[in-house]
Amino acid sequence: MQRKMRMGMVGGGKGAFIGNVHRMAAVLDGRIELVCGAFSSDPAKSREAGRDLYLLPETRCYGSYAEMFAAENQLPLDERMDFVCIVTPNHLHAPVALAALDAGFPVICDKPMTLTADEARTLRAAVKRTGLPFCLTHNYTGYPMVKAARELVRSGRLGAIRRVVVEYPQGWLATRIEAGGQKQASWRTDPKRSGASCCMGDIGTHCENLAEYVTGLKIKELCSDLTTFVSGRELEDDGNVLLRFDNGARGVLFASQIAVGEENPLRLRVYGETGSLDWRQEEPNSLVLLWPDRPREILRTGGAGTGDVVKYNSRLPAGHPEGFIEAFANLYRNFATVLAARLDGTAPEPLAVDFPTVDDGVRGMCFIEAVVASSKAGGKWTPVDGLVV
Repeated sequence: MQRKMRMGMVGGGKGAFIGNVHRMAAVLDGRIELVCGAFSSDPAKSREAGRDLYLLPETRCYGSYAEMFAAENQLPLDERMDFVCIVTPNHLHAPVALAALDAGFPVICDKPMTLTADEARTLRAAVKRTGLPFCLTHNYTGYPMVKAARELVRSGRLGAIRRVVVEYPQGWLATRIEAGGQKQASWRTDPKRSGASCCMGDIGTHCENLAEYVTGLKIKELCSDLTTFVSGRELEDDGNVLLRFDNGARGVLFASQIAVGEENPLRLRVYGETGSLDWRQEEPNSLVLLWPDRPREILRTGGAGTGDVVKYNSRLPAGHPEGFIEAFANLYRNFATVLAARLDGTAPEPLAVDFPTVDDGVRGMCFIEAVVASSKAGGKWTPVDGLVV
């Protein structure tokens, strides 16, 4: 396919954080261009955002996603968008994605995938019914050294996995900033727009997804303790979860948004019978390996011993930092490769078929519901696998 994939966006207007991240990541490799959008439910604001933020013609800036899907389908094939990116608050993910699929458009959607697990199952059924590609942007799986960690576990060098520790502390919600109208806090702490959870839905699902992606294991059941520390807040801002995996491994997951002074130190540690690994997002180009009988190793992005998967997901020589945007961009590049192959009637290269799918979205929503249910029951062990049907 000798052209760029054409992207439409729903959400991502003025004041949005993640919309700009998606836009930057999508265009990084020159494989995708933004051609249209419904950036706000207010038509005037959508046109303004499209003009000021994305330099789009007014005719391609729509007042609603329904209007966009209908209008784009009326355009010639060589003009209309190829897929849609959804960067709205959580409560709109399912209706927009379902409408896009019904209109024939593949979907990239921000996480968590939906508002409820039932919505997630409905969306999964729609993806399977239409056969259209769907990507969920758990972007931390796009880091080269996260992929190296996954390959290391798959190789068996760590032996059978016994323990997983994953944590994500932040401090930005340590005070009730939503009361002052802070846009990002306002919808994340509102159960009508965020869902049953704030902290676990926002960053705890990243922990869940990262742990399952790297280890290849599934969380079978969990025991959780959620707390709302900030007075007047409707949803939790801190949580601790004990995990039991399907191979018998045990784990601990900790997520907090009231950890004063913390930025985004997502960290994953995996302990096997014969070795362990440690990856930290604040030093994402390094993967630390620990052994019982020799000094620890530090593998570096672009360095020796990291294999083809790291080379494929890196853009710069060793020593040149790559980070958050590049990890996002790896998901977009892979998705664009899959779309192009689909349009050409060919099979995409195997390394490109590596991005979170609708099935990961279902697991994420079941994880959230199990965490909330367990905490409400006083820390009762609650199945996750049993919810994923």
